[in-house]
Formats: sequence, C-alpha cells, structure tokens
Amino acid sequence: MDDYVFPSRVDHNGHLSTRQYARLVDEWVTGVGLMRSDYGTHSLRRTKASIIYRATGNLRAVQILLGHSKIENTVRYLGIDVEDALALAENTEI
Repeated sequence: MDDYVFPSRVDHNGHLSTRQYARLVDEWVTGVGLMRSDYGTHSLRRTKASIIYRATGNLRAVQILLGHSKIENTVRYLGIDVEDALALAENTEI
C-alpha cells in the first residue's frame, strides 16, 4: 500500500483525484476571500514553477518537475526569453 501525501476521500488506497484537488483549491481561494475565477490548479502549478526557476535558475529542474519533454516548452510555459534561459541552463546544469 502506498502512502500518499493527499489520500483520496473515496478510495482509501489511492491518491486525491484532480477533481478533488480542484475542489479543495476552490474552497481555499474562496475561504480567504479571493475570486475563484482568478485562481485555480493550473495557475498554482505555473506559479510554483516560476518561483523555483527564479530562486534557482535551474531550467532543467523545472522542466523535470513539470514533465515537459522539451526544454523549449518549459521556456514558453514560464514566459521567459529563450536565449537567456538556454544560456542560463547551460551554466547551471551539473
């Protein structure tokens, strides 16, 4: 049996579904008085990736985290300059 950080409420041996996660995000957002339409699961994903990239400059780590097959997709996703990002990635990879 796997131990999940976010276990399912329905299947006690499984993980939280994407729908359950979306409902929780909606509850958290409205619970703190923000507009549900301004925040969602995808915006949180993008924000976390952006924070990690800004803090580390490690584009490859962000690519792996997001599950992108091409580094160019990660660059586009983050909305950063391709040449700058690729130059930085070459300098930070181990």
